[in-house]
Amino acid sequence: MKFLLREKSIVLTVTLIVLVAVIASGCGGSSTGQNDTGEEQPKIAFYAFNSEPILDWDPSVEYSNGIVVLNNVYETLLRYNPISNEVIPLLAAEYSKSDDGLTWTFKLRQGVKFHDGTDLKAEDVKASIDRTIALGQGAAFIWDAVEEIVVKDDYTIDFELNYPAPLDLIASSGYAAFIMSAEAIESNPDDWFSQGNEAGTGPYMLQSFKMGDEVVMTKFDDYWKGWDGEHFDKVVIKKIPETASRRQLVEKGEADVTMELPYEDIEALKGNSAVNIIDEPSFQNLLVFFNTEKAPLDNKLVRQVLCYAFPYGDVVKYAMGGYATQGRGPIPAGHWGHGKDLFQHEYDLDKAKELLAQAGYPDGGLDLLFTYMAGDEAEKKSAELYKTELSKIGINLEIRGMPWESQWELARDSDPEKRQDILTMYWWPDYASPYSWLYSLYHSEEEILFNLAYWKNARFDQLIDEGNEKSGIDRQVAEDLYIQAQEILIEETPSLFAYDKRYVWVTNSSFKGFESNPIYPNVVFFYDTYHE
Repeated sequence: MKFLLREKSIVLTVTLIVLVAVIASGCGGSSTGQNDTGEEQPKIAFYAFNSEPILDWDPSVEYSNGIVVLNNVYETLLRYNPISNEVIPLLAAEYSKSDDGLTWTFKLRQGVKFHDGTDLKAEDVKASIDRTIALGQGAAFIWDAVEEIVVKDDYTIDFELNYPAPLDLIASSGYAAFIMSAEAIESNPDDWFSQGNEAGTGPYMLQSFKMGDEVVMTKFDDYWKGWDGEHFDKVVIKKIPETASRRQLVEKGEADVTMELPYEDIEALKGNSAVNIIDEPSFQNLLVFFNTEKAPLDNKLVRQVLCYAFPYGDVVKYAMGGYATQGRGPIPAGHWGHGKDLFQHEYDLDKAKELLAQAGYPDGGLDLLFTYMAGDEAEKKSAELYKTELSKIGINLEIRGMPWESQWELARDSDPEKRQDILTMYWWPDYASPYSWLYSLYHSEEEILFNLAYWKNARFDQLIDEGNEKSGIDRQVAEDLYIQAQEILIEETPSLFAYDKRYVWVTNSSFKGFESNPIYPNVVFFYDTYHE
């Protein structure tokens, strides 16, 4: 196995060298220094990503991995730093809100151009957000409070709300808040963006892509921040699911940054001067969803069995190398709305056996399918540890690693009997509110998106919707409502909360300027980075 993996890694390395050479050839040479004619060749950043870089090029729709790409191609009105609790002006130079929280006014930055050459105006902001709301896909729900968007002049725009939502957090979302060229929206068919076209204001433009595999971006010469100082000319984000390959590429300097390496690799790399280990807090957590529409998991007692049989401590220690803590509810520790006093399931196999007998399965005899994303070693190890514990009480767990798109497709099958029994996946915020988790993952859905437990509870829905309506004017009241909703969720047990993770990035030692922001998980804002 080691030999085969090494052979695969060698082939991959050669492929990357060829890829970089092809990118550079259009600009006159190899990837560093000058070519034979003395022309400067492009400075290229390489992100060895563990999954598909993007699933949908439409910035109004994409609601998954594409956060790592789109936040370099598009920009939002604001950007949020939860560590310093700062809302940073981006396309908006300044903003204000009325005393009742129902009117928000944004003054736009002047001199900003879109990649299609048009100038940023208030009409572009209105067209972008109106389009996202009208499509109603992905994270469009974040704009539910908006009653009307009013253009006051070329650089001033008002958002009139139905209730006092936190529009500063919404406007800084990593999804569904991107500003597009109104000209591109109006002059192209609806599927123009999804076909692999873009019209953002970001520092990088799309150069080429291979769906499901790689994205190549090139700098936008007219970017409003300018290009003085050290910056990359081009950025490559490529799917490399093999952890050994990602590690070797960063160690050798053939990739600049990666993440999701096995934690034994992290420990081994700490003494390697060729790399930097960046350990940062995150708001990303691993959740395990039970198919509540399919027997035997339509029985709450069986779901509770699965909660008590999960080896939380071993998963944190062996799958995460200690770079995590057991989850307590769906909202990660450190984020407002986290319930530090919520009931927390613990590993208790005797309790699991007792509940299994009460559910009518004294001898076990259950066969369950558990899916996880292929290429994520922590998810894989968690599944293997879980399988071992369940086998002790007579439950056979088939664990199946799948590409995320395939895992998600299976989970959204119209026939509950054809879906998996148990699914695990990470969640991270679209914007800095508990509503991101509670609405997206557990609010009743007519059409399956991310409520992959297929759970419905009217009282829960009411509480979180009320919490969202209060969050723009009285965060404490909103937080209390969110805690009440989580109490219902934990009692009904449509899922378990495996762990809240830390981000452990591995970069080449020459890669500088990178800062991790937990509201934009897995995102590298490449404009701020450079080679030393």
